[in-house]
Amino acid sequence: MTEVKYTPPGHLIYGLDDTPPPGPAILAAIQHILASIVGIVTPTLVIGGALGLGEYVPYLIAMSLFVSGVATFIQCRRIGPVGSGLLSLQGTSFAFLGSILAAGFAVKGRGGTPEDILAMIFGLCLVGCVVEIVLSQFIDKLSRIVTPTVTGIVITVIGLSLVKVGFTDFAGGFGAGESFGAPINLVLGGIVVATIIFTTFQGHPMLRISAIMVGLIVGFLVSIPFGMVNFSAFGAGPLVALPVPFRFGIDFDLGLFIAIAFIYLITAIETTGDLTANSVISGQPVMGPLYMKRIKGGILADGINSGIAAIFNTFPNTTFSQNNGVIQMTGVASRHVGYYIAAILVLLGFFPVIGSAFLLIPKPVLGGATLVLFGTIAVAGIRILATEEIDRRRVYIMAISFGLGLGVTLVPDATQNLPELVRQVIATPITLSGLSAIILSLVIPETADHDTPSEEPAATPAE
Repeated sequence: MTEVKYTPPGHLIYGLDDTPPPGPAILAAIQHILASIVGIVTPTLVIGGALGLGEYVPYLIAMSLFVSGVATFIQCRRIGPVGSGLLSLQGTSFAFLGSILAAGFAVKGRGGTPEDILAMIFGLCLVGCVVEIVLSQFIDKLSRIVTPTVTGIVITVIGLSLVKVGFTDFAGGFGAGESFGAPINLVLGGIVVATIIFTTFQGHPMLRISAIMVGLIVGFLVSIPFGMVNFSAFGAGPLVALPVPFRFGIDFDLGLFIAIAFIYLITAIETTGDLTANSVISGQPVMGPLYMKRIKGGILADGINSGIAAIFNTFPNTTFSQNNGVIQMTGVASRHVGYYIAAILVLLGFFPVIGSAFLLIPKPVLGGATLVLFGTIAVAGIRILATEEIDRRRVYIMAISFGLGLGVTLVPDATQNLPELVRQVIATPITLSGLSAIILSLVIPETADHDTPSEEPAATPAE
């Protein structure tokens, strides 16, 4: 197959294989980190707050930064077949939040300690990464199973199912007691949302990319006069911490595993999209053997890096799409910048005090930011669904998958009398909607919508 090379709009100052001087390279690296650091640490903040992991959160944040640095180096450097060789930053994946929280609450419901919860989560993620490692070698053959319809449904449900978590923080957070839903909480969350919207629609590209961080900073500053920031908690833990493999041990549960394994499948598809966009922006091929080699290597790195994350006590990693915007903005696509990004992130990972700084953020402020983040995940899924014509076949696949997935979210007690293994699988909205979409896509033939062309789908009340 002929290689097709796309030249991005504008002029690249440094191409993929160029080596920028240290000054421009460090400046570009810092811009990538500013665009991604909130995304790297926020999943840990959400998981830690929801599951009551308390004193371990700063360490977990430090490990998320450390592993992101290691993972970014592997992705950019390409070690043997592992890595895309593109300037692609890796960070903690939001896609796993729902499944990880479900597993954590299941262990907590059995009376498990924070250590038990973390051991289970990291054990599930370590085994699950094998799914993506294997899939990386067959990604070009999965088009029959993992279609835009399936991917769009799953990503939309991921976003919608997480909105509850974000809005809980918006109102004050888990365990807020009588202050939950207090007007000041809602006002603070609203200020963060308004700031993000205002910043996003400014003309400066770096402001748009850093909108979430700007929103958090503004919300944090506004919250200080209201006594919502406890500075005494800052720096209470050790200043420096070394990565300790399997610090919390590992555990495993088959029923909880299936949901997480399914997300690794979806993550592989997301990574394909991220790396394709990265190739376009960097003026690299998006067809042919070199392109496919990069895609397979990038997904393989995704899986291996998620395994490294589990070993070093943090959550699954994936490529970050927002960094494609930084490449476009700076005109710097050199993979060598990735080495600087990796070094800075690894260095930050040795200092849990950075994690303590993030813990100072009041829950309503964090909730305002995550509400926007989770909403945009749902919108990303809707965009994928909109890439194909929504014919009658797709209408029913989407309707049933959304109905089942959101149904178990809104009425969780509906599955309480099922066998435990079955309940654990189908009580997770992401798994249930994803499996429904896959099964229906295989069962309903693509010609079904054309068998009776004169018929139209039943009108909804809105029509």
